[in-house]
Amino acid sequence: MLYQIRHRTRFHYDQPVAFARNNLRLKPILWSGQQLEAYELRIDPQGRTFPARAEAGLANVVRLVLDAPATSLTIESRARVRVERPIPMPQPDDPPLAQIAAWTRNSRDASPGSPAAYLFPSPLIPLDQGIAEWCAPDLAPDRGILDAALALALRIQREFLFDPHATLVDTSPRDAFAKRGGVCQDFAQIMIAGLRSAGMPAAYCSGYLRTLPPPGQPRLVGADATHAWVLVWAGPRLGWIGIDPTNGIWMAEDHVVVAIGRDYADVAPIDGIVLGSGAQKMDVSVDVEPLEDIAAA
Repeated sequence: MLYQIRHRTRFHYDQPVAFARNNLRLKPILWSGQQLEAYELRIDPQGRTFPARAEAGLANVVRLVLDAPATSLTIESRARVRVERPIPMPQPDDPPLAQIAAWTRNSRDASPGSPAAYLFPSPLIPLDQGIAEWCAPDLAPDRGILDAALALALRIQREFLFDPHATLVDTSPRDAFAKRGGVCQDFAQIMIAGLRSAGMPAAYCSGYLRTLPPPGQPRLVGADATHAWVLVWAGPRLGWIGIDPTNGIWMAEDHVVVAIGRDYADVAPIDGIVLGSGAQKMDVSVDVEPLEDIAAA
């Protein structure tokens, strides 16, 4: 599937901003099953941009500096991405959780994609006893990793309510778990907390969902904004496998990976500092257009 993606963010400032420095994580990374064919970043006012190193995780980071007064800032990312990713299928010979945990503990890989980098608590996803106990029935040590991950994702989808008003961007996994509601970020972080509690390496994945579903299929939740889901390491043969607890589905051709980290702080599309007085307002619009579906129609 070939997608044209447009992600536009507009900031409106009540008073002129004298200085701003932002980190932009908007360009999709190179990842299994997808290829970036074209990319363009438009910024108004232009400012100064230069590449920066990802402090953690896997991301293409651009540093944006505005050093002239501005009352607004528009950042538009345009990407054309081809995604060809099969749907994972649990098999009887999939490695069990106990084997995954042992492989991870013995790993000597220190790269950003190492399973060991996603085994421990992170700043926004601490271990939580309540979440661990709730997830434990699906994460028996002798259960196959894909079967266990799918079971947990489906239970989160069934028992948690998608409610954009229930949580904020800084709501902790514990609070979202207590409310049994939230958005994709909350569901991903709850699942990651449960997996890590069971000794499983789990990463936070940020990206996009296709806006228009194939004919006859229901529209996926979270398609009008950046989306979040989970990557679980399934051993040396299978590698990292994506699963979406918001929709109860595997990461396949509907998902475009932009950045991977320990939690949201590693992969936020835009963050930074602004020097000025007064309030600010942010508007975000995301459009993921499946070009091949349109051509076929």
